[in-house]
Order: sequence, then structure tokens, then C-alpha cells
Amino acid sequence: MTEAAADDFFDGDPAAWQIQLRILRAFEDLTDLEVRESASQVAYRHGRTFAIVWRPGSHLHSDVPLVLSLVLREPMGSPRFKEVVKVAGDTWMHHLDLRSAAEVDDELQGWIRLAWAGADRRVRH
Repeated sequence: MTEAAADDFFDGDPAAWQIQLRILRAFEDLTDLEVRESASQVAYRHGRTFAIVWRPGSHLHSDVPLVLSLVLREPMGSPRFKEVVKVAGDTWMHHLDLRSAAEVDDELQGWIRLAWAGADRRVRH
């Protein structure tokens, strides 16, 4: 994501931007990463989409700076997830409200790596 694109997407929201910077650091060692930005979200792909970030306050009345949605092959039973939804066969969408960069901790970074690995089309699931 370029700085100019980030300026547009995060539109002067320093809390969301700090969280996003921490998420981007978690992506640093991931290979074959593709970024797709739209007006409402930023999607991260590794063959398929594995993570999406969006700012609920820009669309809804919300005090949550950033939502991270992870696509995983099985449901994670953590109370940290706001919602876990089965979207198809072995595909589960995990939604996590993030209020601070500190929440992008080792546990969450592990889930990000798991989602990234699960999105690789070269690996059969």
C-alpha cells in the first residue's frame, strides 16, 4: 500500500493508521503478497484473499478504528473474535475489532500467518 493510497483510505484517522502499520509489520515476512484497495476496504491476497481491513466508522456509527477479517480453514474458538462465520465448505471468516496497535500481538500475528498459508492456491486443503 502506498503512502498516498494510505492517506486516502485512512483519511486522517491516526488510531486506524497506527493499527494498520502494526498489521503491515506482521505482513513483512510474507511472500507473494498482493494488495487490493477499494473505497471501503483493503484486501490482502496470497493466491486468494486471506485478510481484509476496513474502517467501520467511515460507513457506520462505530467507535472501532479498524476491523480485521481473516479467512481461515477452520473456526478459531477465541473470544477475541467479534464474529466467526462459515462462508463455504472449509472457509470461515473471522472478524476482529481492533482498538489499538497493541492488539496486533503474537497470537493475532499467528492467525495472520495461518490465513496467509491457507490462501495459497498451490497447497491443497
